[in-house]
Amino acid sequence: MLLLSRHLDQAPNYRADVQHFLFGREFRAEDLPFSEKLIRAHVKNGFISLRPGIMPLNENIFDLLGIRKKWLCARCGNRDQEAFAFCSCARCGKKCVYCRHCLNMGIVRSCTQLVTWQGPEPGFDRAFLDGRPLCKWDGVLSNEQQAAATAMKRTLAARESFLMWAVTGSGKTEIMYPAIEGQLRQGHHVALATPRTDVVRELLPRLRAAFPDVPISGLYGGSEEENLRAPLVISTAHQLIRYAGRFDCVFIDEVDAFPFHFDPMLEYAVHKAAKPGTPFAYLSATPPSELKNRFLSGSLKGVKLARRYHGHPLPIPRFRWIGSWQKLVQRGKLPSVLHEWLKNKMEAQQQVFVFVPSVSTAAALTELLQRNGFSRSAGVHSEDPLRHQKVADFRSGKLRLLVTTTILERGVTIANVQVGVVGADDPIFDEAALVQISGRVGRSAAYPNGDVVFFHNGKTLSMVRAVRHMVQMNQEGDR
Repeated sequence: MLLLSRHLDQAPNYRADVQHFLFGREFRAEDLPFSEKLIRAHVKNGFISLRPGIMPLNENIFDLLGIRKKWLCARCGNRDQEAFAFCSCARCGKKCVYCRHCLNMGIVRSCTQLVTWQGPEPGFDRAFLDGRPLCKWDGVLSNEQQAAATAMKRTLAARESFLMWAVTGSGKTEIMYPAIEGQLRQGHHVALATPRTDVVRELLPRLRAAFPDVPISGLYGGSEEENLRAPLVISTAHQLIRYAGRFDCVFIDEVDAFPFHFDPMLEYAVHKAAKPGTPFAYLSATPPSELKNRFLSGSLKGVKLARRYHGHPLPIPRFRWIGSWQKLVQRGKLPSVLHEWLKNKMEAQQQVFVFVPSVSTAAALTELLQRNGFSRSAGVHSEDPLRHQKVADFRSGKLRLLVTTTILERGVTIANVQVGVVGADDPIFDEAALVQISGRVGRSAAYPNGDVVFFHNGKTLSMVRAVRHMVQMNQEGDR
């Protein structure tokens, strides 16, 4: 515990270490590495704000009507009453409501106090703002990319939000660089939020190479990359739940992706992490309907890029009937149409992603492939403890074939990779997922073409729409 300054109760001052630790972040009071006396003094002087972790919704109305209270979790924004429960609380000695939705981050009860900083912003080391360019990326944007980058930078500088609706492989990351530099030059704190750990791990080295003099913090489950004084934070949306009112500009990569698009907590977390009036930049090849409609109606500024950075069209998937492949796999047999396709790819010295609809299928199919002579193969899923190492081995070429669930449908770039979707007719493969999966192919200028096969036991509307989507983008790109 840190000791209280002798005169803190008498003088309206604050401790710099408390300021830097709390600025733009939110903690349960019991998680703070400071004494209760020190925190009380900062509250008294108006530098720290406390609020209940669980709050009643429309308390007076429900009391008057005699209806059971409804609850809101102030940390994660949960309003689903099924996700609240009661417990006998050892802390306050009463029966407390707690939130089950964010329980893995530490329990929030009705007696929990959430702590945030509301005093002056701390001074950050801005030595990198010495007049020299912050972005050291030595690539060149195409005319279309440069126009998109300029529009994004100008719109965000005017404190308005922006949508970049761009095909997979269009160079969205590099198009962001001028806007990121513009925000940093204004002394702003910038967040780049993405739905998945793999995407953060992919983006971190690229951003650090592009902005070598800028402190960058990388946040994902299990990471040790947090830098409290970094003006640029690359984070999964889950990790942003720990922030409150910190960021002046937020970029949301793959805004349509699961789990971001399906979990209201993540949208709440991203908006809670931003200051009031913060502009958002949304990036997606398949934007949600709400953003798409706002863009098309003109109420949301943005650009649409229908061509990849190297100028080549999107590879269009082809359909291959595979029959009752799951029954064959359960009997320990590899479907012949899949075996033949994979054999041809291995003979051509190509790497292959095989996407499957479930974790159990990934395990079973990987074992079958290895038994059938595909020795340099592995399977990955979200709970695989060796997941990151396997992806690294695939990048380096140690593995030739990677069986994966939809965790790798986006954010991973491998030159000359081919893609097969086994069970493309499964409901988990919606239009957006199939578009993103197909977008793994042909991303490299050296290998702009490739093979994408939807192995199915009956075409679905999602499959047809995904192909139609890519054909239409290619047509727009030609125009």
